[in-house]
Amino acid sequence: MNRDQIEGGIRNIKGRGRTALGAVTGRARPQVEGAYEQVAGVAQSAYGRIHAQAEDLHRDGRHFADEAVSRGRSLRDEAYERGRSLRDEATHRGRRYGSEARRQGRALVARAEDNRGTTLALVAAAAFGLGWLVSRGR
Repeated sequence: MNRDQIEGGIRNIKGRGRTALGAVTGRARPQVEGAYEQVAGVAQSAYGRIHAQAEDLHRDGRHFADEAVSRGRSLRDEAYERGRSLRDEATHRGRRYGSEARRQGRALVARAEDNRGTTLALVAAAAFGLGWLVSRGR
């Protein structure tokens, strides 16, 4: 409860008392003034309630925004780390595949050097076949 809620409640009770006193004594002025105090007290109390709710909403909204910023930063950091991990894995695999390709290429060159005649015949056959396919397309 805030100050306006308390003061509005007290003002409402005073107004009720004044209205009742005016009714008992049969005087209209205290009744009207009491009714005015009652309405003013209810209005002040309602203002206090709304003010407290607005403060709560403001605090909750600020908390919500802070939480959203925190989660956003956390997601950004997680995405950065995942990207770094994927980059490192791709680099590692690329190096491994490159090494394997060089090894197999060297083995193929060594085999071709050991079998020069067969390699020459295969290259000539492939060139003839490719030339034949190209010439048929025309």
